[in-house]
This record gives sequence, structure tokens and C-alpha cells, in this order.
Amino acid sequence: MQIHLKTLGCRLNEAELETWAQAFQAAGHQITRELAQAQLVVLNSCAVTEDAARKSRQLIRRIHRDNPQAKLVVSGCYATLNEAEASELLGVDLVVGNQDKNQLVSKALTELNLDSMPVMSSEPGEVSLFSRGRQRAFVKVQDGCRYRCTFCIVTVARGEEHSRELDEIIKEINILHQQGIQEVIITGVHLGGYGSDTNSNLLELVSAILAQTAIPRLRLGSLEPWELPDGFFELFNNPRLMPHLHLPLQSGSDSVLKRMARRCKTEEFAQIVATARQLVPNFNITTDIIVGFPGETELEWQESLAYIQRIGFGHIHIFSYSPRAGTAAAGFAQQVSPAVKKLRSKQLHDLAEQMKQDFIAANIGIAAPVLWEGHTETLADGQIRYFGYTPNYLRVACQVEPGLELENQVWSAQLIQAESGFVAANLQNCNT
Repeated sequence: MQIHLKTLGCRLNEAELETWAQAFQAAGHQITRELAQAQLVVLNSCAVTEDAARKSRQLIRRIHRDNPQAKLVVSGCYATLNEAEASELLGVDLVVGNQDKNQLVSKALTELNLDSMPVMSSEPGEVSLFSRGRQRAFVKVQDGCRYRCTFCIVTVARGEEHSRELDEIIKEINILHQQGIQEVIITGVHLGGYGSDTNSNLLELVSAILAQTAIPRLRLGSLEPWELPDGFFELFNNPRLMPHLHLPLQSGSDSVLKRMARRCKTEEFAQIVATARQLVPNFNITTDIIVGFPGETELEWQESLAYIQRIGFGHIHIFSYSPRAGTAAAGFAQQVSPAVKKLRSKQLHDLAEQMKQDFIAANIGIAAPVLWEGHTETLADGQIRYFGYTPNYLRVACQVEPGLELENQVWSAQLIQAESGFVAANLQNCNT
């Protein structure tokens, strides 16, 4: 059976998708990139915002329209928070809530009467990940969150914190490396809370991965800044741990952060960033910012904008606040008007782009090991353009002669100039 996997939203959704892909393969089925070829489609949905929930509904309808013969299984946060609604959408055959995600593959095969083919089954291998065009693997290490930021619905959808056992994580990463994976990203709903329920912590987890695996590149998913353990930044003395952190700030105003129930003040955040940059030159810090949170005054906005500019970020994910049913902030007074949010969003996008270009400029001339991806472009002169990422998460591209295969290789390149959507680079002569 041909199975097509789709996801919306966070890296945790992507990690779960890979787990399902390997389980379906082990049961004798094949993963296909082509929706039209699939007899079964699995969607891992998102509901972090009302817009994300809307996109989840739209994608469900589009999948059914484009392949009405395929069975459709819907999971994820939208399916969990809106189970009845999701199950009634045309084309949906099975809804699996977050609480049952570990049984999704078995539920799909049994409840939809899909025959397994054990004589054709195999150990999960390169096919499951590379067949979906991925050279990096997301590994889920924990789920759930104990905190209740006033804008966030994900904690409701994902439930209480639960950490995977360390030995299980190590085993998965070693298997991925044996399959040819060069880079692993560890991720969770509240990654910094890893081990809160198993008498462990993030420092122990990363240390163990670096000591007990030989994965060439280890990257961390999004981390709440207030729970970085003592000794955390010493981990980056190991060059296998990539010098990039995504630390959601959400606002540069302490009074807004208080209304959000965030647990890191701006001065504490600034110290975290300074520590990272002191340790590794051109350490890339990226972040999330919510524009127009309820009650955000013009003074608070200007305070936030000035702080963001002072810190400097390599990239910012910008969200215009929209009320999310089920969250505390949805009931707050003084909702900011759409016109004001649109203006502030434009101001922040302009600043974010300038900061991004400044960060790129600081990296021009550097030679960095790049993990090259499978996505390529054929140029007018016949050369092939490969894309990849530096350790500090700059997207780069280089042009090579036809016949030179770079996919899934780590090969050094010198960054030469900024282009639209990437940094142009020259491939170095020796493999790194």
C-alpha cells in the first residue's frame, strides 16, 4: 500500500510523522511523496492559532478533492481540540487524538481494515525519510507542557509533560545515523522541560547524545529561555552541537510579557543571548514575536521594537495576535485593532529583514561545513544549484557541474554574498 504523509505546524509534528513512516514501512507498506498515488493519507494537523485550524480544515478538504479514493486519517492538535468537527469533514475516515498518537499506525491498519504484508516488511531505513525528501531527522524527546502562557492553546491540546527514556532516544538516533542521516534535531512541546518527570534534564540528554552517538550534527528545536540548565552553554564547546537556538521571546516589553504569563524578563533574555554569542562567534539566535497582544499600548510597542533591535536576531517568526478560544488572553480587554496590528507587523517585518541581512553580512567570507540537501535547480548554463544549511542555520546555495552528487553530504563552502532567499557560496575543494 502506498501511504502519503502530510503535516502542518511545528517540528514536533514532523518528528511524529517520521515515526509513523518507519512503522508503516515495517508493516510492509511504502511511503510516497505523491498524493495521487496514495491509498492512505495521514495528516498531522495544527491548531496553534485560529488561522492554523482553518488551514487544517482546508487541507483536509483539498486532500479529499485531489484523491477522493484514498483513506484519510487526521491527527494532531486540530483533530484533538475539534474531534467532532474533524470527523464530520468530507473524506475523513479516522480521527486519532494526540493522546492516542502512539497507536496511530495500528489503529489505521486495523480500524480501516488495511491489510499488512509481513512478507514484504523490512526494518525502517533510508526509504522512510529520504522518500519524503528529508536529509535531517526530527526526534521527539518529550510531549506536553506544564506552563499556561495566556495565548497558547497547544498546552491544552498536548496535555501534561511526558519525557521519553534516554536509552530509547539514544537508540533511535543511532539507528538514524546507521541509515545515513547526518543531522538530528531533538524537539518537544517544551524541550527545556525534558526530564521533569524522569529525574533528568536537557543537559543530561544532550550530553548523553554527544557521548553515546556519533551523529555528525545535533541541533536543538525551539527552547523556552527560562529553563536552560546550569552548564548548558558549555555543551556548545562540542562542534557537533550546532550553534543555533530558537528562543521564543514573544515581546520585548516586560509588561506585555507579564500579561502573557511568560517566565523570562527581557534582561534575563538579553543575558542568555550575550552568553551564547560570547561562546561562539556568529551564534544564530532566532525567535518568535506576537504583535498586537491584548492591551499592547503604543509605548509598549515602541519599547518592544527598540529591545528587539538592540538584541538583534537572525530571523523572526512574526505572528499578529488573534484570539484563540480556550485561552485566557481571548477574554482580555483592550483587544488591539486589526489596522494597528497590520501597521506594527509591517514595522517588525522591515526590522527583521534588516537584522537578517546584517547577520548574513557578518558571515560573508566564512568557510562553513554545509549539509547539502536533495533539492536542486538546473540553471540556464547547465550547472546544478544545490541548497543546504550551515551549522548556524543559514540557508546557502552553490553551483556545481552536472555529475557531482552532493545530496546528504557535509561539504565545506565559502559564503560569498546574499541572494534572494539564500546565501551564495563557493564549494571548497575538500570534504569536511
